[in-house]
Amino acid sequence: MTSTPIRVCIIEDHAIVRAGLRMLLASQPGIEVVGEAVDRKGAFEVAERECPNLFLVDIQLGSESAIDFLEELLKRCNASAILLTGTDKEDQIQRGIEAGASGLVFKGENPEVLIRAIERVHAGEAWFSRSLLSSALLRLRTVRSNRVNTDVEVTKIANLTGREREIVALVSTGLNRKRLAESLFVSEATGRNHLTSIFGKLDVASQFELVFYAQRHGLDKRPASKLTVAQGAQLIVGDRLSRPDVRLLTC
Repeated sequence: MTSTPIRVCIIEDHAIVRAGLRMLLASQPGIEVVGEAVDRKGAFEVAERECPNLFLVDIQLGSESAIDFLEELLKRCNASAILLTGTDKEDQIQRGIEAGASGLVFKGENPEVLIRAIERVHAGEAWFSRSLLSSALLRLRTVRSNRVNTDVEVTKIANLTGREREIVALVSTGLNRKRLAESLFVSEATGRNHLTSIFGKLDVASQFELVFYAQRHGLDKRPASKLTVAQGAQLIVGDRLSRPDVRLLTC
């Protein structure tokens, strides 16, 4: 605890909350409340008049976000800021830090946490409530995990040849192995070899899994193929269906 009180300005638009904060801080011998404000205008007036060491700021002031003017406010008197929030939205946390906040305390924390945060931030440290950090880290891990998983799948799909992508699309129409081989103008053994290669590259164990994988990753659409008229006719007859996405081209 320093011998000189920490001069604090409370920026909060709710009168009852503001009064509660004032009473809490006034009970601490090392903290002095030198001003209060309910909006941007009042905050800048206190900054010019009192030059506090620290601003205790509610992120949301009515329809206005304190984050929008925080950076400019701190420059007025070279002060620090702790944001009070009732939300754990990651974007708000990031914006608050970028605007210059040195601390962020969740409104659901015990009062003692706020006092410690004020002391630490005034001493030049950063303070972020564990509950907020835990939530943010969990989301970041989830996002990172999803990103890694997505990158892995992109790599898998990139390993498919053009022919294999065509086969995946055909399998997605529900063809069995015999009909698949007929559509590809190959033997069933060759068709099985193609599928075995695809299963290995995409890490699936069956045609059933392959269909779901294809639908999930947009591989169920067959690209237009450059076929001769005779080959196209044979493909359509062999499949017993007329596919609008197959163009019959002459070589």
